[in-house]
Amino acid sequence: MKSQVRGGTRWKRFAVVMVPSMAATAAIGVGLAQGALAASFAISGQEFKVTTDKLEGTEFVQYGSIAKGNTLEGKPFAAPVAVSGFDTAKITNMCQSVVTPVPGLGDITLRLEAGTDAAKTGKDEDKVQAKDIYLDVSYLDADADFKNIDIGVAAGSLPKREGGQGIQPDTQANPNGFAQRADSVTLSNVKQKAWATTAATFKLPDLSLSLHRGTSKECF
Repeated sequence: MKSQVRGGTRWKRFAVVMVPSMAATAAIGVGLAQGALAASFAISGQEFKVTTDKLEGTEFVQYGSIAKGNTLEGKPFAAPVAVSGFDTAKITNMCQSVVTPVPGLGDITLRLEAGTDAAKTGKDEDKVQAKDIYLDVSYLDADADFKNIDIGVAAGSLPKREGGQGIQPDTQANPNGFAQRADSVTLSNVKQKAWATTAATFKLPDLSLSLHRGTSKECF
């Protein structure tokens, strides 16, 4: 049964939005067993963490898939993911971190920050900006405000217009699987874990990259 909510809809936590996606989780498991889903590309064996003050996205879509790759030891693995896509995204105060164990040195945290000035100025030119961005997400916690959301659409029918956002090009997902879409979404106070991010363009003002011993400099 298709569930639709028109107009503005707000949830305190994005995880609440994903409650209907328990069906998607089951569909992912069935799809994996049937070989119906495949990764967009070979992912590394490391998840990374991302925080942002605010993400403003247009043409939001989300569906279930499987990301495949190899562990740091070279062993193959597959991870269920919720693929989130946007036609455009503007991000205020973004932090991204990943921890890598280095023999003889212990854990080393790579930390990247961008769009930090936007938290003070609010100007679009100070925000991280992306076009045609897709994220393979394993965990997301945020405040969310959707406009014209459809919950429970088939992944194969995601685009609302010809050429609009749908299943990521050149990747595979079950076209009959659970998905959701919205004209726009604003995510605030975002904490996220992901396996991969791809974008047609990615502008990072005030980019800062640093390396730190240990894990105290992770984004969260």
